[in-house]
Amino acid sequence: MELGVQGLNAKATLSPAATRRIARRAEELGYSSWWAGEHVVLPSPRTADSPMDPKDPILDPLVHLSYVAACTDTMELGTAVVILPQRNPVVLAKQVASLDVLSGGRLLLGVGAGYLEPEMTAVGVPLSQRGGRTDEYLDAMTALWTQEAPAFHGRYVSFDKVDAHPRPVQAGGPRIVIGGHSPAAFRRAVARGHGWFGNGGPDDLVRCLDGLKRAAAEVERPRWLGRLEITYLQLNPVTVDASAARRYAALGVDRLVVYPLPLEDPEDVLRFLEQHAALPH
Repeated sequence: MELGVQGLNAKATLSPAATRRIARRAEELGYSSWWAGEHVVLPSPRTADSPMDPKDPILDPLVHLSYVAACTDTMELGTAVVILPQRNPVVLAKQVASLDVLSGGRLLLGVGAGYLEPEMTAVGVPLSQRGGRTDEYLDAMTALWTQEAPAFHGRYVSFDKVDAHPRPVQAGGPRIVIGGHSPAAFRRAVARGHGWFGNGGPDDLVRCLDGLKRAAAEVERPRWLGRLEITYLQLNPVTVDASAARRYAALGVDRLVVYPLPLEDPEDVLRFLEQHAALPH
């Protein structure tokens, strides 16, 4: 089981100096992946389902990860997650390929369907279309990354007689990680993802793994995707002890991700990462 860290594109850790210092230290400590979340806008005033205060700063994940890529050499760089239906898939495919090239093939593209209605309304996407757009956008981006003569015709995106280079360094494009805890997200992970990204506590993971098993009986998994990788962010509680780490490993977690909340002081974040680097994995 590998260790990763999440959320440092927000609040007190988003400055260039803090990012350089923390990213380089995380890599020295043996963290294998660095994950960045996304919210383009947030409901104001804050609503019960919003994960952040609208005045909390959060950087665009792809811009942030480009900076982290320049500061590090080996860590995988993940989005956890890009809210895919809010993006133009043709533009995003170019951005993703560019970051994969600049990082030397280290990008993990985590995507989700989203859930905050005010955020989707602000970018002109009906909440009711988020699932269909997510599936279609993944297929359209894959066409741009892999087809000799890219073409795609769907309900929400259509193109042909175009091309886009450079292609991603990783053959077939970056590894796709599907985030979410709903039955639809589980089915999407099985059918379209190299991996799945979830969060919560150990008991929550057990329930999610059961959901993924049910999804595997409902939808076909293409053989070229290989085994479904499990990436899990512990949020409850934030601190991970050795017992919890061993339980995650026994459950089959490939990447255990920690989140040094509340992200109010870079020094606290560094201490948190140093403490958790010693976890059994």
